[in-house]
Amino acid sequence: MPNYQGVWDITTQFQYAAEWNSDNQNPDLTRGVFAGGVGDKDVMDYILVSTTGNATDFGDLSVGRDLLAVGSLASSTRGVFGGGNPSSGVSDVMDYITIASTGDATDFGNLVVARHSLASLSNSVRGIFAGGSGRDDEIDYITIASAGNATDFGNLTTAGNGVSGLASTTRGVILGFRTNNDPSIENRIDYITIGTTGNASDFGNLTQVKYAGCALSSNTRGIFAGGYTGSAFVNEIEYITIASTGNATDFGNLSHTPAELAGVSNKTRGVFGGGTGPTNTMEFITIATTGDVTDFGDLTVARSQLGGTSNGHGGIA
Repeated sequence: MPNYQGVWDITTQFQYAAEWNSDNQNPDLTRGVFAGGVGDKDVMDYILVSTTGNATDFGDLSVGRDLLAVGSLASSTRGVFGGGNPSSGVSDVMDYITIASTGDATDFGNLVVARHSLASLSNSVRGIFAGGSGRDDEIDYITIASAGNATDFGNLTTAGNGVSGLASTTRGVILGFRTNNDPSIENRIDYITIGTTGNASDFGNLTQVKYAGCALSSNTRGIFAGGYTGSAFVNEIEYITIASTGNATDFGNLSHTPAELAGVSNKTRGVFGGGTGPTNTMEFITIATTGDVTDFGDLTVARSQLGGTSNGHGGIA
């Protein structure tokens, strides 16, 4: 607590001390950042996950692009965005931000393979990128605190793009595959142990085939929302228990039917932003319960195919 002695009389000291304790007793300062996308490839905007309201400008990506990796890849201080589709070609760019400080992103290094429509996830130390355009099965990793190029981790159970990622402190989960198989769109869920390199294993299945949704998590529960079945956009939200392999279960519904949206979270609340249209809609859920979304506010710019990260997601202890 600040030292107020000698500045105010004793009554005022107690008043301010009580207010400081009330406002700062383990406050949830988790910040969610949305980046890039169709509608504005450069923009980043942010929210305080615990507080509903409109997003605020954060800065610009180092390279403007859409179809960025989907899923929070961050430590408690640093967020990393990877891959995507710039004005031409496919990107291997990774850039990073200090989440608590607004400003433009800085170059981090390069992915093992340039690609878009990939998944990202992390614990507080190691970040993972998986799958992507070309229906790639590549998984690569970085150490979040140390800028540099990504390193090979292993392979998904099948090559796929339009995938999303979520994590606990130990396990990463990749969901929603568009593959080279027949039929190409699957309900597949894969998982990895984040601290150990190697190939992914089968986790279970989504409630229906779809890809291009978004994922987020608490430490224990993973959420997958929206997506495209190949013939229709869906508003379904479903969940898994990250520590226990098995099929996903219905959670509730989004208010609209988007694909290509992004999600951010703290330990209790998940926020979905953007999506096909494009739209500036943000909506939230309480992760530990089930039910439909509630309005959160608006992004600064309507967009789809964006990325999102937060400094309080489920992979951070």
